[in-house]
Amino acid sequence: MEQHRTRPPQRRPRPPRSPLPAAVYRVPAPTARRVPPVVLTLRRLPNPRLTGLGAGLFAAATMFVIGCLDELLFDGEPLVYGVLFLPVSALTALWVRTADLVTAPISVPIAFAFGTLPISGGTGGFGGQTMAVVTALAVQAGWLYGGTLIAGVIASVRKVRQMGRRQHARDIATRAGATGVGVKTRTKAGAGGS
Repeated sequence: MEQHRTRPPQRRPRPPRSPLPAAVYRVPAPTARRVPPVVLTLRRLPNPRLTGLGAGLFAAATMFVIGCLDELLFDGEPLVYGVLFLPVSALTALWVRTADLVTAPISVPIAFAFGTLPISGGTGGFGGQTMAVVTALAVQAGWLYGGTLIAGVIASVRKVRQMGRRQHARDIATRAGATGVGVKTRTKAGAGGS
């Protein structure tokens, strides 16, 4: 006949954990850096990645619309057109893909010239319109250079940061490759033996 246990099994007490050796130090967890509210607001903005052609078309279309609105609302005021050209230059340089960064400072002046068509005020056919655009570009050269400089600086900073990230990734891969060779070999040997 079977006998049943009347008493539940007893748990054995665990031995107390020994304190850490004197040579081991605990490192506090890194504290998160406080991000300024301006950066948080900028991160919420759309962040499309345009090709070089797409960025050029974006800049040209935007500047043409700005030129038409400037002619309609402000009677072709060059100051309004020039001031609005600067953020368009910055957005073009920020939104272009990293592979096409070189196109941002090239497409921005072309977009500026295309956008001056409505505000140049040329008369007398194609020749008169062309001379009016050339004159408008000469008069507004400061805005043109400023916007091109903004696009060039933003594109250069993005390129330098991309090169730094690539170098950092290469360094990590090199370190992991140097230390990971033995780990991979042991893992393969352990997997094959069992």
